[in-house]
Amino acid sequence: MRRVLIGIVIAVLLYFAVTTVLVTIWMDKDEHPKADAIVVLGAAQYDGRPSAIYAARLEHAVDLYRSGVAPVIVFTGGNEPGDRFTEGGSGARWAVEHGIPSDATLVEDTSRTTYENLKGAKQVIDMHLRLAHPRVVVVSDPFHMFRAMKQASDLGLVAYPSPTHTSPISASHASLTAAVLREDIALGGYLITRGR
Repeated sequence: MRRVLIGIVIAVLLYFAVTTVLVTIWMDKDEHPKADAIVVLGAAQYDGRPSAIYAARLEHAVDLYRSGVAPVIVFTGGNEPGDRFTEGGSGARWAVEHGIPSDATLVEDTSRTTYENLKGAKQVIDMHLRLAHPRVVVVSDPFHMFRAMKQASDLGLVAYPSPTHTSPISASHASLTAAVLREDIALGGYLITRGR
């Protein structure tokens, strides 16, 4: 029995070591070739106002758009029960207020998870752009990029990571460490369920 417990402890520690290394390696990857769309993964909004974390993602997406990376930005994310606004809708409104033409914005506003964000973004891109293999640049927080790229690939998107470097989470070592550990757990959950 003791050997079984030791084996379980070693397996768990090994899992966290491997996933932490993968998450950390992908935090520094920033690729933004010419693409068909920029996809911004949702984050909290408060009564239509993006949280500081979401605003950092939005600012980065707007910068990418202005530098000619893609002709459209897809804003993703639904809402919590009782919310009047969605993450996707709030993000698109914010971008238009910051100079992005409304016809350069697409919204997915029903998703609640990263996988659903990406699946919904793919559906919106398929419906509006009608491309066989859309190339997208995915914007999120650095700690989120490994799982987001894995999920995007599993959904058939040709995806490139471009994390924001101004997120409040990245500014705090304690917050970033906690986020990486949560990401390790979320990655395990995804690998077990495959988004179901």
